[in-house]
Amino acid sequence: MELYLDSANMQEIEEAFKLGFLTGLTTTPTFMHREGIRDIDATIIKLSKMVPILQIEALGETADEIVKEAERLIGLGLDKEKTVFKIPVSLEGVKACKRLTDQGYKVNVHLVYTLQQAYMAMAAGATYVCPLVGRLQDQGHDALALVEQCVKAVNYYGYPSKIMFSSVRHPEHVRNAINIGVHTCTVPWKVMKMLTENNFTTLGTQQFFEHTKLMTMCVKDVIKPYNPVVRLDQSVLDATIQMTESGFGAVTVVNDKGEIVGIFTDGDLRRRLRENGKDILQKRMNEFEWRKPLTIEAGALLHEAVELLRQKSVDNLVVTDQGKLVGMLDVQDLLQLNIFV
Repeated sequence: MELYLDSANMQEIEEAFKLGFLTGLTTTPTFMHREGIRDIDATIIKLSKMVPILQIEALGETADEIVKEAERLIGLGLDKEKTVFKIPVSLEGVKACKRLTDQGYKVNVHLVYTLQQAYMAMAAGATYVCPLVGRLQDQGHDALALVEQCVKAVNYYGYPSKIMFSSVRHPEHVRNAINIGVHTCTVPWKVMKMLTENNFTTLGTQQFFEHTKLMTMCVKDVIKPYNPVVRLDQSVLDATIQMTESGFGAVTVVNDKGEIVGIFTDGDLRRRLRENGKDILQKRMNEFEWRKPLTIEAGALLHEAVELLRQKSVDNLVVTDQGKLVGMLDVQDLLQLNIFV
């Protein structure tokens, strides 16, 4: 199934065709009007150089006017092999379609809402026959049945026409198009971007990234350069300032030799404030009893760090290099990497 972008937005067009496999672009005067485009001819020439195949309108009230407009557009420098002229279905439209296709031009007969209209387009040799699904559904009609009938007619009678599924409103429409077996589908960029999305895929991909990081990254690759530390002779207020400035939920407590004696957390702060009030802020670290904190070597894999955090139900690990304090690993550091503890 051919896949076209349906747009006149230059930014969308540039982004979409980076995919590298779109068949071409369909656009309309209405799209260009919405984008504030004033010089349609210049825009058409610009688009023709950006996309593999360009489908543009050839408007006229009579077959002569339609053919003349198509020839005028080719005269601007468009490639006959890479341009498809869109013509609204009508008696004059299918007459123009026949004349143009006999001359080797490609034609899309669109604004098709009935099988009879589609048949006239096929009989006139239209390269594409284009029912508008979304618009027809808006009126309460079974648009999918119409598209299926068009596909069956092409296949049964052997017409060279391709049925184009258009007026796509959501990803389900693309699934419908595939199931029906249409030959081509033109899709707005906002819908096209959703075609690869699925929550299970997102979760699975995140898990792959998470597990790769756990097995390949070390603790030293994650910890911040700022190392929040307080000495035993400093106060709870000093520790609070350190936590606030560093963004950590804890600080490492060291003695005058720089040896690790404990860890003071924001949980400790809240608990002591509840028990002793704000006077606790003036107490020194050496007035408390300390337990050796959980440590991990800087060269350890993140997998080991996560397992330790989970087993001990803590949010922080003191990081050492051969026993020497080098920093702190906070659970928030891991969350920023989409690693969940």
